[in-house]
Amino acid sequence: MEVNEMAAEECKALLERASLGRLGCSYENQPYAVPIHFAYDSGYLYVFSTLGQKVKWMRANPKVCVQIDEIQNQGEWTSVIVSGQYEELPEPQYSAERKHASSLLANHSHWWLNGLGERQMKVGDQLIDPLFFRIRIQSMSGLRATDEDEKERHE
Repeated sequence: MEVNEMAAEECKALLERASLGRLGCSYENQPYAVPIHFAYDSGYLYVFSTLGQKVKWMRANPKVCVQIDEIQNQGEWTSVIVSGQYEELPEPQYSAERKHASSLLANHSHWWLNGLGERQMKVGDQLIDPLFFRIRIQSMSGLRATDEDEKERHE
């Protein structure tokens, strides 16, 4: 297996294809990682959520990272790490951005069900306010592993 760095354009291409990643945030020196569904566009990752631990922590410390993987097998995979800044998109001042986020996320089937369904089960009949946020990408890097033995077998 050979592991190489990915060019910025390759990292962006993975972000455009992917819709699931792991968000890392921290609060008072305690890390927290959670899966998120996202959509990438023009230097941002857009996310739908509900109010919970990750949002409370990101409000307190907006520095976050997201890891995105594509795994073919143990010897062939790509992984991108995005570092950035949490930006909440509240109504009404971010109406256009929320609409844009919703349209991007709509390309992924049932993007809102997991977060909303899970939260609704916990709170019962209480009204849940949907929350949109984005991550302003400040840096990204990626690695690609290739399995030379696997390539030779298929040639």
